[in-house]
Amino acid sequence: MARKADTSPDMKPDARTRVVDALMALAAENRWDAITLDDIATRASISLADLRDLFPSKGAMLGGFIRRIDRVVLEGRATDLADEPARDRVLDLMIRRFDALMPYRAALKSIHAAFSGDLLGLAALNQQALNSWRYLLASADIETDGPLGFVKLQGAILVFARAFRTFLDDDGTDLPKTMAALDRELSRGEWVLRRAEGLNRLMAPLRGFCRAANEARADRRRMKPEADIA
Repeated sequence: MARKADTSPDMKPDARTRVVDALMALAAENRWDAITLDDIATRASISLADLRDLFPSKGAMLGGFIRRIDRVVLEGRATDLADEPARDRVLDLMIRRFDALMPYRAALKSIHAAFSGDLLGLAALNQQALNSWRYLLASADIETDGPLGFVKLQGAILVFARAFRTFLDDDGTDLPKTMAALDRELSRGEWVLRRAEGLNRLMAPLRGFCRAANEARADRRRMKPEADIA
């Protein structure tokens, strides 16, 4: 007798993929706030209970889509740009990300419109973006640790976000308006980074002084008798 297929999420490695596909298909057809969890479960051909096991919210499903795009870009990592300037490596990275997003542009327009005035939603998306760009910049050999790490991460997010608005309505072959926006925003980002690097160099002696003062203070505390400390 044929064995009945197990429909639990653990036995369906493609269930998450179907859910993300369903979400993006529905977003291309409807307003984001009009998409219900039941709609998503029905489109993905799973039960609402299984959907709950897979994702706690639509936002989490959108996070799954973002990770999908991250994987596409990371797996297509360019190995022939290692000796190129950082700007060229980041530009290539962003172009490949836009290429990966192209099939979903109708859905992205709907999602972008829904989140435009949602400060909490934008904050959550920015956190997702920080996680994404930490890996994406690493793939381009861009260091994101240290005092300037957050500046580089947030700068990449802002550059991409500003060009993204152009991308949504850029119907030209090879996305000429998007490429022009990327070039313009990268130039602005480089200017900000140079200023941040200059400020970081100016602040380095002060950070060293503060660190030495804190260490000296800690040493004095260790040398005081317990009675004095009390």
